[in-house]
Amino acid sequence: MAGLQPVRGTHDLLPDDSRRHRHVEDTAFQLVRRYGYGEIVTPIFEFTEVFARTLGETSDVVTKEMYTFSMKEGESITLRPEGTAGVARAFISNGLAQSLPLKLFYRGPMFRHERPQKGRQRQFHQVGVEFLGVADPLADIETVSMGFRFLEALGLGDKVTLELNTLGDQESREAYRNALIAYLDPFRSGLSEESRNRLDKNPLRVLDSKDEGDKKIVAAAPLMTDCLTPSAKDYFDQLCQGLTDIGVPFTVNPRLVRGLDYYCHTAFEFTTTALGAQGTVLAGGRYDGLIGQMGGPATPGIGWAAGVERLSMLGGDIAATDRPVAIVPMGNAPQAMVLADRLRAAGISVELGFSGNMKKRMARADKAGARAVVILGEDEMARGAATVRDLDSGSQTEVALDRLTEHLQAR
Repeated sequence: MAGLQPVRGTHDLLPDDSRRHRHVEDTAFQLVRRYGYGEIVTPIFEFTEVFARTLGETSDVVTKEMYTFSMKEGESITLRPEGTAGVARAFISNGLAQSLPLKLFYRGPMFRHERPQKGRQRQFHQVGVEFLGVADPLADIETVSMGFRFLEALGLGDKVTLELNTLGDQESREAYRNALIAYLDPFRSGLSEESRNRLDKNPLRVLDSKDEGDKKIVAAAPLMTDCLTPSAKDYFDQLCQGLTDIGVPFTVNPRLVRGLDYYCHTAFEFTTTALGAQGTVLAGGRYDGLIGQMGGPATPGIGWAAGVERLSMLGGDIAATDRPVAIVPMGNAPQAMVLADRLRAAGISVELGFSGNMKKRMARADKAGARAVVILGEDEMARGAATVRDLDSGSQTEVALDRLTEHLQAR
């Protein structure tokens, strides 16, 4: 048993890790509530077709990274690799079209079978938002800026860069697809095997290739901005102006794309150089064709997702916000338990010392981050009092037991 380890690509969240994770998740939830979002919780597994249809049959996630299982009934289910597809499925399953517009927040574990590395695990966690029912640049401005405000609230505003691009409307994308194929086709033999397979099925995904030879070829490829219709250009101009008006800094990255056809208009990523190669910490875009492709009513949508592990690494240590009071009984343990129960009932966190001499108990109180120590000595107890030592200032005072709760609540 001594050799047991967690499965590769998973890790235990010990209390300090868990506190950092919870801080990221709670910061996100508290902020998006100001924008009118409610929380949705979807199952961690879905029928495989939910992800195969939304992520693309030929995508790396579907072909290489999903954890898929066959059930006894012959059905195929998959642990969710991302959150948007499950939210879209829930929108359709629960008949929520009559409730539009909808603003939904989610959080929880995701699963991808990929090579573990810094900030990337096979079981990882995300927070994300989906804004359904509004096809207007104002929705994009609000959604992108909300992502920036979230990162600001984590103290990361100066550590990230917002990269922004437009994917145009359907007419723009079709024109760009044709222009991209026309450019890449003469280089077909020089492309990697994966990119050759993508060229006819989904040429935009060639732009995402990590192959160095492919990167050299696509460096001079035409840009989406060269193929925009006037209305698509106006949409993007409104987005850029709106972000400028509310003070959200950004850079336009004309190479930032999304390969699947249901994406349109806005694509964005918040990146950092502080995590090495894995530089994206929050990403999103507009996906007006997704729900219709899944068999639901045509419904515009935009959203983003952020990796909790990466944000936790960027944010560093988070101090405990609810510092306890340590009770150190010197000979009257039953009375100490009664006192601890009374203080906890009044909303005060209590760390009760069960054993050891005074020095060891004080060391444990310090390790627990206690703000004060209540010492129950025999003489004080005889007077109906306790000694309270403030661990921040070092001051010490005797307090009557019937006033102890009020005394500690005031500190």
